[in-house]
Amino acid sequence: MIQKIIPSVAEALRDIADGSTILISGFGDAGSPVFLLDALYEQGAKDLTFVSNNAGSSGVGIAKLIGAGRVKKILCSFPRQPESVAFDDLYRAGKIELELVPQGTLAERIRAGGAGIGGFFTPTGFGTELAKGKEAREIDGVNYIFEKAIKADYALIKADKGDRWGNLTYHGTGRSFGPVMATAARCSIAQVNEVVELGSLHPEIIVTPGIFVKRVVQVKGAS
Repeated sequence: MIQKIIPSVAEALRDIADGSTILISGFGDAGSPVFLLDALYEQGAKDLTFVSNNAGSSGVGIAKLIGAGRVKKILCSFPRQPESVAFDDLYRAGKIELELVPQGTLAERIRAGGAGIGGFFTPTGFGTELAKGKEAREIDGVNYIFEKAIKADYALIKADKGDRWGNLTYHGTGRSFGPVMATAARCSIAQVNEVVELGSLHPEIIVTPGIFVKRVVQVKGAS
């Protein structure tokens, strides 16, 4: 019997090792797997590489781990936002590495990783600082740069409902980045607001099929 429900967030994150690359869902606070990030803080892994829309704020979630010195590098689109004190201080001190990636490019790099594609050419960023060191090519009169796919050891994602096979649904904008990230990680872990019986999720409303999910953990207040 396939059973992907894990009894606790601590158990769900038990094997995340130092130096892991982790995809983290969400657009700002919407869709951020805060319970999993808090558990990761308690778990103790360090020298991590985060891939996320943002670098966190207000000392919670991503920002909490950055502030504790546990993140060596972050790939994101919005490293600075109100109260992004943890990232700002460490970046200015040269204690965290940043790879700035336009948001559409970030999503497509992750999608490519999940699809088994090595990378792609995009016009976004051509002629800017972001193009330095990247292969450039002209195609049909348009200048492009090559962007490599992103794959990760783990994906931490927030969903709304899940079943024991790992099928997931999302609520509103909480869907941001979660579905594509689930495809691009060796082990995808989802925090859900509700665990439902197998078969109760109509196939047409399932956004992330269970084949892409290894662990599901229910947490109170995750909606």
